[in-house]
Amino acid sequence: MSRPMMAIAAATSVWGVVFAAPAVAAPGPPGQGISGKALKVARQTLPISDGWAAAGTGTTGGATATDARVSVVRNRSELVTALGGDNATNATNDVPKIVLVKGTIDLNRDDTGRPIRCSDYADPAYDLQSFLATYDPAVWGNDVPSGPLEDARKRSAANQAAQVKVNVGSNTTILGLPGARLLGGNLMVGNPNTSVSNVIVRNITFEDAHDCFPKWSPKDNSSGNWNSAYDNVSLIRATHVWLDHNTFSDGNNTDDRQPRYFGRPYQVHDGLSDITKGSDYVTVSYNIYREHDKSILIGSTDKPGDPASNPAADLGRLRVTLHHNLFANLGQRAPRVRFGQVDVYDNFYYATDEDTFEYSWGAGVESAIYAENNFFLRSADIPLDAFVHNWGGTHLTEKGTVTRVGTGWLRAVSLVDEFNAAHPESALGTDTGWTPQLRTRLDPAPAVPMIVRAAAGAGRLPGC
Repeated sequence: MSRPMMAIAAATSVWGVVFAAPAVAAPGPPGQGISGKALKVARQTLPISDGWAAAGTGTTGGATATDARVSVVRNRSELVTALGGDNATNATNDVPKIVLVKGTIDLNRDDTGRPIRCSDYADPAYDLQSFLATYDPAVWGNDVPSGPLEDARKRSAANQAAQVKVNVGSNTTILGLPGARLLGGNLMVGNPNTSVSNVIVRNITFEDAHDCFPKWSPKDNSSGNWNSAYDNVSLIRATHVWLDHNTFSDGNNTDDRQPRYFGRPYQVHDGLSDITKGSDYVTVSYNIYREHDKSILIGSTDKPGDPASNPAADLGRLRVTLHHNLFANLGQRAPRVRFGQVDVYDNFYYATDEDTFEYSWGAGVESAIYAENNFFLRSADIPLDAFVHNWGGTHLTEKGTVTRVGTGWLRAVSLVDEFNAAHPESALGTDTGWTPQLRTRLDPAPAVPMIVRAAAGAGRLPGC
């Protein structure tokens, strides 16, 4: 089947809640041509009870920023400056700040606007064809690549990372003005060395966080896999984060355009918005995720010896709410969860590409997904049992799911029951032992497509 794109209707009404308005200084950067409405939106905070990010102190981002810390940015250099001035240390900058993104920022351009190509990042000792010839499993075997060419690949990857990873510190709001786009980069909310808290990201189109130098992992599954390094947005050791009214995709550089090497897809994309390494109290609302494979990973590992993460740090954390999002023709991970209590409600799943679809809800080790009133529009070629996958989990609570094939009749179903009937050897229990409390509204599943079509994604945030 071809890859149909979903027609998202223009918003005809506002589906939202009343925002809390903190006491703040005067509203904005003088002389920068920004409307009062946009500045008012930039100082909005997460509504009370709107998902896990509303727990405790709530999430206010940069709402209390002084006028001097409200910036309009149009390129990478201005973005880094607004976030603190030095990308190497910006993650530690906790001064309240508001960053207004205007136009398109391509993170694969230098400060003069010149495009930076993959060949520009490449170390002089790196060559893809030589890499493929050296580490071909028929020649190298099943060992992890090592030696001069792998070292050159790592240096090349480090060159790209220094350009495309943009660090965000605590007490920050990043708001897209009309038409705002961030291309080819990785917004880093926290990192393995620095915890970050109280961040809001809204109304931005994120596209194509591509990796020029994917890693070959011969022990990843039975046939090996290519793995890439960048998400559009990464939450790492991040708490109290609100991602709202954004659009995430690979743009025109979709995975089906990539070649195959060693018999596996040359995967140049990682996640769209991954939430890992002890992150906690996150609300993901009214976003569009489309045409991507590995979409939302919550919890990066369950292996105690994994050097990339520490699963012990995830225990009792990774509390995330996903509501009123559109998940359109995603391959997998919408979401995939380890450890966390994750509330997944009132989301619209659009799955018509059976050639790329794998699953939607991934129940990992000690995960506790609570899924309620979600709507699935699907191809008849995607069976109902395929929407759930057991990655070592034991339970998944599900209520109120509705599905439809094309323009056919609505049907109430239990995707967990369908999975259990087809896969009794890995059946999941249906009680995760908790009930979500932090919700502003619960819409009936049949109404979800209309609501999400009208309100989700960049460009549909009232006031912007």
